[in-house]
Parts: sequence; C-alpha cells; structure tokens
Amino acid sequence: MSIPREAPADDYGLVVLRSPARYRELVRAHPEQALLSLPAVVPGLRLDIRYATPHNLLGRPLYPQPAAYLRQPAAEALGQVQQALRRQDVGLVVYDAYRPYSATVALYQAVQDEHYAAPPWRGSRHNRGCAVDVGLVKLSTGQPLPMPTDFDALSPAAHTSFEPVSSLVRRHRTLLLTTMQAHGFQNYPGEWWHYDYARWGEFGLLDLPFSAL
Repeated sequence: MSIPREAPADDYGLVVLRSPARYRELVRAHPEQALLSLPAVVPGLRLDIRYATPHNLLGRPLYPQPAAYLRQPAAEALGQVQQALRRQDVGLVVYDAYRPYSATVALYQAVQDEHYAAPPWRGSRHNRGCAVDVGLVKLSTGQPLPMPTDFDALSPAAHTSFEPVSSLVRRHRTLLLTTMQAHGFQNYPGEWWHYDYARWGEFGLLDLPFSAL
C-alpha cells in the first residue's frame, strides 16, 4: 500500500497525499516510502536546485528553499550511481528531485506542453519521489561537465539522442545514461537530465512541503 485509502482525490480524480500526519503513518508502516534528503545519503553530491531560484522556466522561485529528496530505495540507488562515477573523478549534480504536486500544477500552467511538463491530471514521477534531474560535475574541482544543453532547455537539443553534439558532450551524456541505467533508473528520452526510478509505480503522489519532511 502506497497511500492510505482515506487520502482525498484532487480535482482531476488523482489520489494525492497532502497530510504530513498520514505520511508519517505510512512511513512507520512501510519504511521504504520515506523521502530521504539526498545530501545525507549521497556523499559528495552537489545541489543546484533551480526551482529554489529565479533561474527556471517560471522566472521566479517555486520552492522556498533548496532541497532534494527521493524515496528510500531511489535515494540509495542514486548513492550507488555516485559511487560508480567517483572512480572517474565524476559526480552528480541534482537540479530537482521530489517535487510537490502543487508545484507540478504551477509548472504546467506556465508551460502548457506535455512534452516538457507533466499535466496535473496525470501527475509527475517527481511527485512520487521517484524522479531526479541530474547532470555531471568533476569531483576534484566541482565544475560542471559539458552537456548538450542547460537544464530544462525547451528544445530538441535536450533530447537524449539528439545529434550532432561534440564528442566530449556525447561522452558525458553516455556516461550519465549508462551509469544511471545500471543502477535502476530509466531516462525520459525528451530530456537528457531526467531519470525515473524503475520502481516508481510502487509509490503514490505527494503534495507535502519540504518543511514537513
């Protein structure tokens, strides 16, 4: 069970857990349902939470503070990705992870395009705590490694298979893709940075603020 039966449906008929008390009850019964803070689970992880700044699609902060959470199995799998990358002096930078459902609604209202924003009648795997937006950095310097586009670029160049790109960019994109896939994450082909944890269907939609976690 991922969401208590009494959780109310939203305007689109989706069941969305909004009660911190019910979330805590769920986690007590099913510890894997817990949202874990990624910096506490993934050593050396860098955060660049764009939705806590004006540097995003909305041009204004969507989150009150920078934070990154994933459900326990997804967070632990991301830690394995970081460990594998570390052998090449490479690490992860996280642009976004768990996203409250209300933030997904706001993004879709601004973008109005299902290719680039999950519609509120479906919800996002980010809302389930099972999607993460990531890039790569050089661990020894902390500098971002070149990728095809900036995060959240609304263009075909952001597609994971887009060509032409430079050999260096292709190498970084492929390294990210193969390492994430090897540890249980699936890429969304329209965005080189977006990865869904393979077990996302076991986790329900959430609309909990970071302060409740």
